[in-house]
Amino acid sequence: MADAQAPGAGFELPLLLFAGFRSIVDRLHQDLAAHGHPEVRPAYGFALQAIGRDGASASELGRRLGVSKQAAGKTVEKLEGLGYVRRADDPGDGRRKLVRLTPRGVDVLVRSAEGFDRLRAEWVRALGAERVAALEADLRTMAPAGAFRLDAEGWFAG
Repeated sequence: MADAQAPGAGFELPLLLFAGFRSIVDRLHQDLAAHGHPEVRPAYGFALQAIGRDGASASELGRRLGVSKQAAGKTVEKLEGLGYVRRADDPGDGRRKLVRLTPRGVDVLVRSAEGFDRLRAEWVRALGAERVAALEADLRTMAPAGAFRLDAEGWFAG
């Protein structure tokens, strides 16, 4: 039986992947807080991405996040209270409301994209461009097709 503490133990890989993810996300959120978005949580970022530039109904948002319409509705209420989204009539269906990003919601997404680019550049400076590109390629190989989903809402405290 392999020593559980030895490098390369099976449990270590997901922990290291998660630690790398957390280091990037935590630093990004520190930067967002310093630039006027202290209340943004990782779950909100997933929801804002799922809403997108074209907006989404609560049902669509729930499907995109992999949560119930009610859970999506609660997230929308929180984001609306924070000024990141607004509800608007759907021009194609008067019975339906769309959730749309406000300028504040767009700002947090733009700042997030810029922040992720800066943090990736730090990894490139520390590890080298070839190693980072190889890591990304390897993760794409190992992640099943369609594995990148926005349904991480349940993974993070809202």
